[in-house]
Amino acid sequence: MEIPTAEEMLDQAGLDGEIAQGTLPGLEAALAALGAESGLTAAGRDRALAQFRDNLARLSAIVADRAAHPGIAEVQIDRPVFILGLPRCGTSILHALIGADPQIRTPLQWEVAAPSPPPEAATFASDPRAAGFDAYVAENFTGAWADVLKAHPIGARIPQECGMILETPFQGINPTMLFRLPGYYDWYRQADTRFGYRVHKMWLQHLAWKNPRRRWVLKVQEHAHHLPELLATYPDAVLVQPHRDPVTVMASISRLIEVIRIVSFDRIDRAELGHELLHLWHDGQKAALAWRAANPAFPVLDLAFRDLIADPVAVVRRVYEYADLDFTPQSRAAVETFWREHPADKHGQHRYELADYGLTRERVETVYADYIAAYGDYL
Repeated sequence: MEIPTAEEMLDQAGLDGEIAQGTLPGLEAALAALGAESGLTAAGRDRALAQFRDNLARLSAIVADRAAHPGIAEVQIDRPVFILGLPRCGTSILHALIGADPQIRTPLQWEVAAPSPPPEAATFASDPRAAGFDAYVAENFTGAWADVLKAHPIGARIPQECGMILETPFQGINPTMLFRLPGYYDWYRQADTRFGYRVHKMWLQHLAWKNPRRRWVLKVQEHAHHLPELLATYPDAVLVQPHRDPVTVMASISRLIEVIRIVSFDRIDRAELGHELLHLWHDGQKAALAWRAANPAFPVLDLAFRDLIADPVAVVRRVYEYADLDFTPQSRAAVETFWREHPADKHGQHRYELADYGLTRERVETVYADYIAAYGDYL
């Protein structure tokens, strides 16, 4: 199948000017990597191109609405809370627990998937785009993809990761997570992603324009790779980082990515996948450790995954106190209700073994020795 050029795809999406120029390098890297990826099936390659087009369409919608409604650009984003950390260490559940509080704004999965027109407070609870998103999940997350729901919460009213926002200007990690594109990942690691965070802020302004709350709470693991760029856009950001034993993390994330990719590949080499993810996520932690060592005065709230699971209310309260948020009786009730209604095994048990991915405890601990030394008290 012929791979279109980046310029063709940008033109088809109706993107031009500085937005197109900012998106071009990452899109070119993704398309070049896609052309070089021999393991994808024809359907997998089609799926990747469809995803790329959807990214550009969502970005184009944001840009068009912003041009039509200049007030969007005036929306203030005050002290957003960013949840960092390795994958599978409680970031998603912490995000969702805090997002259950009515005073908090998180990007919900339905509105990131279908952002235009900008969501409005008056119709937010009944917007038909939410039902449409849930119908999509029910139809598509079956068969080989059913196991995704065992490991990661998906639903219209569940907070969305920043990765689905950062992928729209092709300055996030999702393309390589979904389709194993090492050339794109190499580009992403070295890229200056300030443009990506500029677009990220455009998204927050867009979503908050007609539906504001007191504060934003956001998360995705890839922020660790590019903290300087994140803070160039959000200098008043509040950083929170849960931690978990990287041995458990690597087994869990390897299984999740295997399930995500299986529909696009004839075969998954599990040992190769384990090696890829072992180093990919350590790259992010290495970058974050270096940034934290160089900026010791910048506060970061470190948390333990075990504490979150043992007492979610107490951990959420700690985050509120740290972020200067009021933990009201309504906040507590929202956290308790979400925890009760969303047990970890709601869609079945997420099962995984480290050895399935060619990894051993010793190997993981050797690669993550710096992380373990820095955060051992939280593991």
